[in-house]
Amino acid sequence: MRKVAKVAVVAGSLVVGCLTAGSVVARDAGASDEQALAPTRHGPSRSIEQRVDRLLARMTTQEKLQQVQLLSDGQITDADAKAGVGGVFSLTDPAKIDHYQRIAMTQSRLHIPILFAYDTIHGYRTIFPVPLGAASSFDPDVARTDAQIGARESATVGIKQIYSPMVDVSHDPRWGRIVEGNGEDPYLGSVMAAARVKGAQGNDYSRPDRAVTSVKHFVGYGEPEGGRDYGTTDMSEQRLRNLYLPPFKAAIEAGADTVMCSFNAINGVPGCANRYTETEILKKEWGFDGFIESDYTAVAETRVCPPKTPDEGSCGHGTAADGPEAGANALMAGTDSEMVSTYLRDYGKQLLADGRISRKRLDDAVRRILRVKFRAGLFENPYVDQAKATDPASFLTPADRRAARTAAARSMVLLQNKGRTLPLDPAKKTAVIGPLADNQHDLLGAWWGRGEDADAVSVLKGITDGSSATTTYAQGCALSNEEPPDYDPADDCPSDAGFAKAVAAANDADQVVLALGETREMSGEAASRSRIDLPGRQQELIDAIAATGKPFVVVLFNGRPLTLSEVVGSAPAVLEAWFPGVEGGNAVADVVFGKVNPGGKLPVSFPQRLGQVPIYYNHEPTGRPCDVTQKYTSRYRDLRSCDPLFPFGFGLSYTSFTVSDLTLSKTTVSRRGSVVASVKVTNTGSVAGDDVAQVYLRDPVASISQPVRRLRGFERVTLRPGQSTTVRFTLDASDFGFYDNRGRFVVEPGTIQVYAGDDSTATLSRTFRVTR
Repeated sequence: MRKVAKVAVVAGSLVVGCLTAGSVVARDAGASDEQALAPTRHGPSRSIEQRVDRLLARMTTQEKLQQVQLLSDGQITDADAKAGVGGVFSLTDPAKIDHYQRIAMTQSRLHIPILFAYDTIHGYRTIFPVPLGAASSFDPDVARTDAQIGARESATVGIKQIYSPMVDVSHDPRWGRIVEGNGEDPYLGSVMAAARVKGAQGNDYSRPDRAVTSVKHFVGYGEPEGGRDYGTTDMSEQRLRNLYLPPFKAAIEAGADTVMCSFNAINGVPGCANRYTETEILKKEWGFDGFIESDYTAVAETRVCPPKTPDEGSCGHGTAADGPEAGANALMAGTDSEMVSTYLRDYGKQLLADGRISRKRLDDAVRRILRVKFRAGLFENPYVDQAKATDPASFLTPADRRAARTAAARSMVLLQNKGRTLPLDPAKKTAVIGPLADNQHDLLGAWWGRGEDADAVSVLKGITDGSSATTTYAQGCALSNEEPPDYDPADDCPSDAGFAKAVAAANDADQVVLALGETREMSGEAASRSRIDLPGRQQELIDAIAATGKPFVVVLFNGRPLTLSEVVGSAPAVLEAWFPGVEGGNAVADVVFGKVNPGGKLPVSFPQRLGQVPIYYNHEPTGRPCDVTQKYTSRYRDLRSCDPLFPFGFGLSYTSFTVSDLTLSKTTVSRRGSVVASVKVTNTGSVAGDDVAQVYLRDPVASISQPVRRLRGFERVTLRPGQSTTVRFTLDASDFGFYDNRGRFVVEPGTIQVYAGDDSTATLSRTFRVTR
């Protein structure tokens, strides 16, 4: 159901202040995008509000300043717990968590529990595919299950807040943290964000197997200049609201009760000192009543840092002269909890005395933190069940592994399959080759929680266990796991000395699985890359295997889109596996041997070359669109096409599908009405498989130039050979409207184009008209 509020007609256009996203009718047993996006935020509890009021009335100023303090695992002391510190993050030892909690509950004056938090991004101990991989499933159940298991494992050791989901939309694959999000599309990102929040929190995150989520990084963090992490972001109001805010709003509507503000400055204002985004949009416009914590030292980084020498310049955003001003700016902008830096705790009393922060705002911050602690049930159940927390049977259960294996297989994308190279025959001798072939460490990907390398199933083991014939192995070359400044790109697959053994293994086999890509250290925070091709001499290894004439597949493990033009020119089959988690090797074997028919789709465009970046499907049009036959058009003189190598929404299968019979329930619709788009999806091949029906909209004539198309509905369906199904998408103002540069949601009269297919280049089209 949709929720529409604050409706007014302005200058002939419908302006809507609060909208949810579009919907679709579910066609299989999984969750649909409609189900994932259905709002679940509950109103305030009167009993909790009364308890908060009573507790707040008893607190001293110093106790309030302690509550807004968030310390790291390396900072917390017994004295902090006794003083009533508000939160601690990255502490995972259940004995230590319980130790500090008992001090807080028995020795602090008011017995306020500590909220312990952790970066459970795609699993705590049971590591699922990285979020960018999970987004490739186009299945919100994958994200929901991941979050549900991760929250249960986190809560078991006493962690009741997880810093997830990360919902930053990004168009720049150089940025390392693209691995942590859902790609380039705000609608897909919204669906996955909502699913993760609901998975982790359920209907009541006070339950012992649930945790409160913190949606991050608010906002615009995914578009730093040059793709360099922590860099500045600058964008228009309409771009902020149409592309970057929707996944945050979906997460808030799904019930997320905490938010993390970002390191970056947006339009010159740091994320953790930005009153417009934190207070005006998040708290007032969206009605968010939870709390905002800063990212790691993000409050401190708003201050100017003195240069080491007169020639070296300065660090910091430079919007505060010193620590006290940085703390005051952050609090008054809307940040409720200060991570790592201690400016508010140290200087808060003086800031109050000087009128630089208000008591009302401090009380509001404390009220929000207490509210979440009461909702989390910490006052009633603050302690850790040590028997359960230390029992190996609490983690990485057989059921968890099965779920992770299913998720990994559903997240893989078949990019190329010339001559039906795949699936391989499990009864034939297979050579498993490459630096990531007998590798457990890298399959866990960036942000691996408390996952252990020994937990992971390597590709070599997965192929060996999945085959009835002999499996052989050769590394070929190695990749470096060093971090800067010790990391040297020259150390990645630096020599062809191991190629001879790899070629010999290929020649001795009937077929080859070539496991290549990045190490997990190459993705994630502070892991931007200036090149996004295969590191080192891995392409040469592909060419050497290709020269043997043996059928082979390149299985890629990576946390970002890569430039693969040479790869697809050399390899008959290419499977994008991302970083698939603990069951990665088994899932690869399932797909490669045909036990699972791949059905994933790309959540982000893959460029032909790095120079095309940023490249994304939902770009705005231009008066001189690309035409490589004409000089004065928006083109590259050294490329024969402006298209990506692989577009958003693309993915192949071992069978074939058609998407046909696009119909609309009506050809005209009022600005407050809706229209149903229906398409038929047919499996025209010889084996069962999955396809993802996708519907895109375009508003070709608008007061603000609109994207060439926007995803507004999708559904993954499973069909037997010859089977068809009809998928229906309900489209309303939330789908064909847009935000303008004054922050208003506008629905203008005019023609709307509808496109349907199974990737973003869909050509099946119909139109309807929005009337006044």
